[in-house]
Amino acid sequence: MSLGSRRCQIIAVRCELFVPARAGWAPTSAAWTALASTPVLKDPGGIVAKLVYTAIASLDGFIEDEDGGFAWAMPDPEVHAYVNDLERNVGTHLYGRRMYETMAVWQTVGLESAGPDTPGPAPEELDYAEVWRALDKVVYSRTLPEVRTPRTELRREFDPQAIHRLKETADRDLSVSGPDLAQHAFAAGLVDEVHLYVFPVVVGGGKPGLPRGVRVWLTLLDERRFGNGVVHLRYARR
Repeated sequence: MSLGSRRCQIIAVRCELFVPARAGWAPTSAAWTALASTPVLKDPGGIVAKLVYTAIASLDGFIEDEDGGFAWAMPDPEVHAYVNDLERNVGTHLYGRRMYETMAVWQTVGLESAGPDTPGPAPEELDYAEVWRALDKVVYSRTLPEVRTPRTELRREFDPQAIHRLKETADRDLSVSGPDLAQHAFAAGLVDEVHLYVFPVVVGGGKPGLPRGVRVWLTLLDERRFGNGVVHLRYARR
């Protein structure tokens, strides 16, 4: 896998980009209890874990341009390393099928043999791969036959109450991936923080980085500027 391809994957991971709405997945109120009822130690302060939604977007709010491209959003080493550090605070990722299939490549990054003429992964990519392999993953899909990575649960239905219970027992934060999947989490009042990586480019149209059809009031908690002009904005739900 080329360096550019691997960097596309990191965009998919913390940008939470690619879970399009489709007939094969839909949220329901049916019970999801197996994972959420598994005992997990709370942190010493008894603080409930947060559910975080993150997007890498253009200045005009798109995560893909009208051609489906996102090469303009490649993270440089500084941004990549910062993403990695934030990812260490996450214990569980909630994925749709497409996002999971996009992200599963991280299971083998750094473990495969590279040819003598093939550049190996960058240090920040190796670091992220280790972080990703240590995460728990929950995949929501009615069409995916099975998962192919360790520490991964396949669930056929999305139950907001089960996620509430998971937040109460998790010892680290949760992350929801994809604006379509996140839309249902926003509508259910589950999303606690929004992280935006704004790239200094206007693309004119494409796939929006934030869910449509929901209104959420936010409070700015923090911001970070990078040398390449990217700005990270961290918001909390009021």
